[in-house]
Amino acid sequence: MSTAALRVSAFTEPERPRNLQIRYINLAGAAVDVTGGGEHAQDNRWTCRGCKDSSDCPKADWLWRIREAASTHAATCRAIPLT
Repeated sequence: MSTAALRVSAFTEPERPRNLQIRYINLAGAAVDVTGGGEHAQDNRWTCRGCKDSSDCPKADWLWRIREAASTHAATCRAIPLT
């Protein structure tokens, strides 16, 4: 069994927000959630449940932009979920 599988399985999945579009898992198993109105909405944002970082301009980002930023953050963040 790989180390990554052990890390991810060590935590339970947090509750899903009502408007969850995409969920990524960071390097330590914390969820990076993309929420908002969807592909053609400008209210999309991402939030990391590990380090608590989030998108800078949620009112100016389409889903395709937020998806790329959330994926990049999840691929580099090592903060563990604290809740």
